[in-house]
Amino acid sequence: MQKVVTFGEMMLRLKPAENQRIIQTDTFSGLYGGAEANVTTSLSLLGDHAQFVSKVPQNAVGQAALGTLRRYGVDTAEMRIGGPRLGIYFFEKGASVRNTSVVYDRAGSSFAVSKAAEYNWAEILQDASYFYFSGITPAVSTEMFQAVLAACQYCLKHDIQVVCDLNYRGKMWSPEKAQQSMAQLMPYVDVCLANDEDFEATLGIKAFDGDMSRGIEQKDAFIKGMQAITAKYPKCQTVASVLRNIHSVEDSEWMALMIDHGQVYKTPIYKMHVWEGVAAGDAFGAGLVHGLLHDFSAQDRLDYAIAASVLKLTISGDLNLVTDAEIRAVMDKQSNMRVLR
Repeated sequence: MQKVVTFGEMMLRLKPAENQRIIQTDTFSGLYGGAEANVTTSLSLLGDHAQFVSKVPQNAVGQAALGTLRRYGVDTAEMRIGGPRLGIYFFEKGASVRNTSVVYDRAGSSFAVSKAAEYNWAEILQDASYFYFSGITPAVSTEMFQAVLAACQYCLKHDIQVVCDLNYRGKMWSPEKAQQSMAQLMPYVDVCLANDEDFEATLGIKAFDGDMSRGIEQKDAFIKGMQAITAKYPKCQTVASVLRNIHSVEDSEWMALMIDHGQVYKTPIYKMHVWEGVAAGDAFGAGLVHGLLHDFSAQDRLDYAIAASVLKLTISGDLNLVTDAEIRAVMDKQSNMRVLR
């Protein structure tokens, strides 16, 4: 079985009770997640060998985070233990015209203060087929940027495929810093996920005008942006994007595009009533990697990824707790509707 290694920070997510705001609540529910941890958990639930690499503190909170991963079958053999604390983010679910928002409390976390030298990539990646990271990880610290760069360099020398979700976070770094860093990492990337502002903020490539109410109508611009990525970084011949028309927090349309070795692929449009709009991009990335692991056709890979992504919109928490059968049922239903039209 092929093995996927992901690298990033796992955090404690605190969410106000019901639909309250952070400033009014006196009760928070606690769950665990983080971009790469979410991807790894999805892959494990789909039956793949997925290993998460990170660092958590040696205390009850760190153990709870590890326990979440192990509960869903994630390989935690290369986790580092130690450091001062687990990072936290406060998640405030939006409603109607009030957007969902996030407040980070992650400075000084065990992962943020860990050193690049702690991660021996020759040991960690020795039997890996894919290495997955998001743009969040190199944004955490200079040391974590160096760790990602060293991992990518090892992958190039040992024919390990690198998958990068650009995943720009304006609360973590500026476009200038993101572009400077990603320019050094992108030459190693084989598969790139780029959504919305990711193109311009992380790569300086224009593909989206910022109007989230009409993302799908801009698909030609997205395709040009994808083509610009493959032209600028020839090793990266697969680029995928989720496009959305967001009418309110609860109601939106979703579809996906992909360029794979010059060929353009697209999915049907899903009209969604969203329960919780978090980590759908991670679900998309996991679906795409699962398709790569199992040699899906390019079209099936993209259809599978967007079905996994929209299913995540129906689930609370960071983790996409769905099965392969559930993803395929959504794919089949959408495919049948497309035939009927």
